[in-house]
Amino acid sequence: MLFNTFAFCAVFLPLALLGYFLLSRISLRGSVVLLLVASVIFYSYWDVRYLPLLAGSIVGNFLVGRAIVGAGEAGSAASRRWLVVGVAGNLALLTFFKYANFIVENFAAATGYDIPSPGISLPIGISFFTFTQIAYLVDCYQGKVKETRPESYGLFVTYFPHLIAGPILHHKEMIPQFDTPQTHRFNTGRLTVGMIFFAIGLFKKVVIADGVARFVGPVFNMHHASLTQLEAWAGALAYTFQLYFDFSAYSDMAYGLSYMFGIILPINFFSPYKATSIIEFWRRWHITLSTFLRDYLYIPLGGNRRGKAQRYVNLVITMLLGGLWHGAAWTFIAWGRCMAST
Repeated sequence: MLFNTFAFCAVFLPLALLGYFLLSRISLRGSVVLLLVASVIFYSYWDVRYLPLLAGSIVGNFLVGRAIVGAGEAGSAASRRWLVVGVAGNLALLTFFKYANFIVENFAAATGYDIPSPGISLPIGISFFTFTQIAYLVDCYQGKVKETRPESYGLFVTYFPHLIAGPILHHKEMIPQFDTPQTHRFNTGRLTVGMIFFAIGLFKKVVIADGVARFVGPVFNMHHASLTQLEAWAGALAYTFQLYFDFSAYSDMAYGLSYMFGIILPINFFSPYKATSIIEFWRRWHITLSTFLRDYLYIPLGGNRRGKAQRYVNLVITMLLGGLWHGAAWTFIAWGRCMAST
């Protein structure tokens, strides 16, 4: 289910809002459960076959997180072993579904063996709910998580405004909001502001991004030799604006949807084309991914604390993985390498 569909706007969203605030008058915990169920329905609408995968990932990570917390003091050897198990399991799951086709196809091309592609389809949102849970496990290991109720954790992972296009969430930002009574009280002002954000995002998606997309396909489907210089530039610029407004639209819609429920998502997109440098651009585009890569990869690798040479190695590793996160293709690897060099 997409945000810009009739089923979402006219059926799912009104029922979810009505049920959430009505049940909040009776039981705060019940309203969390209802929002969790609504998020599961939202995910299953796309393809119910992947619901067991999502459920298994949530249950597995929740249990590993509890094992990390219960293994002793933060940073202990026992908690570290559980952390390794949890992170390895998440990465294995992500690698299988997102990169198995890419690995097999490139291995076959390099060796000359006739190996058919596995044809594994990518479950929607797997990158977001995997990275979200890896961050949770690391925070458990560092002693930042003490106790989490199962329904709050389940909602934290599946929360439908973020599930298909981000942002990447952190437990310290979200779970306390689920447990705060003020969040569950209906507020006309929050609903209005949320609807405005959602309407702006919907306009960006339906009118601008989808409107520009009509000029992208015909250019990219033609052989380059058949294109004039003007057509090539027009297609490239059209794709640039399509990509920009598509992501900007979903960021606005996600923020607005969540605000209607009284839950504030982190800002994930902040006018990156106003940036005056590549560094500033990176900090403004997909902000939560940049933060995740910095806090959970670049800094643990040593950041810039181990000399200039090691700093560049850490940057290359971080940006290569950031490129691969966006997709399984050599173009994304090259993009990550180029970003690291800037």
